[in-house]
Amino acid sequence: MKFSVIIPARYASTRFPGKPLADIAGKPMIARVCERAARSGAASVHVATDDVRIAQAVREHGHQAVMTRADHASGTDRLAEAATALGMEDDHIVVNLQGDEPLMEPELVTEVAAALAVMPQSSLSTACHPIRDPADVLNPNVVKVVIDRHGYALYFSRAQIPHPREAGAAWYRHAGLYAYRAGFLRKYAALEPSPLERAEALEQLRALWHGYRIAVVVSEREIPPGVDTPLDLEAVRRMLA
Repeated sequence: MKFSVIIPARYASTRFPGKPLADIAGKPMIARVCERAARSGAASVHVATDDVRIAQAVREHGHQAVMTRADHASGTDRLAEAATALGMEDDHIVVNLQGDEPLMEPELVTEVAAALAVMPQSSLSTACHPIRDPADVLNPNVVKVVIDRHGYALYFSRAQIPHPREAGAAWYRHAGLYAYRAGFLRKYAALEPSPLERAEALEQLRALWHGYRIAVVVSEREIPPGVDTPLDLEAVRRMLA
């Protein structure tokens, strides 16, 4: 199975400007993410960015960058432009690894790409892990996913789903790691945003609303969270020290 990783990264973050360039043990975070991606067995790894400072840092650390427009509404839109610029054919698998995921396990990147390859009814694939902390079930910042018997997503929500009318309910936290075929990636960027997507502020609901299926890899190990704030960055620094 052949796949590529594209890492969307922008400088202008509301909560954490310049986040991709934040230092982690002597290297910018975006370089740490590239290293993780390279260990997944990907045929190629590119950072898709609209900022020359990020592109320069990526190249200085031996990785590849592709420049994209600055007006993209989402990282998925940025990936679609990058995949086209790189000449990727429609059936080529592209993994979307966020630029603030310096702890992502390379093996999970491989698994998400493989799920798309072996589940032909899926248009994209993603990952989740069981929620073990009860506080996370009620936390709207922890996105939950419900999965059918075949491993496809039924719904994603910030709410407590499923609602436990009886004992024995299980919850899964969704991780923002995706794989697409390049052809669908370009199609997805052109889809009309859905009411569900707007209500939950979850972009993946656009695919479900339009009738596309999402394969879900369930990791028994907890998937490390990304870096959203300077406090998160300090935690990652301690872990990688």
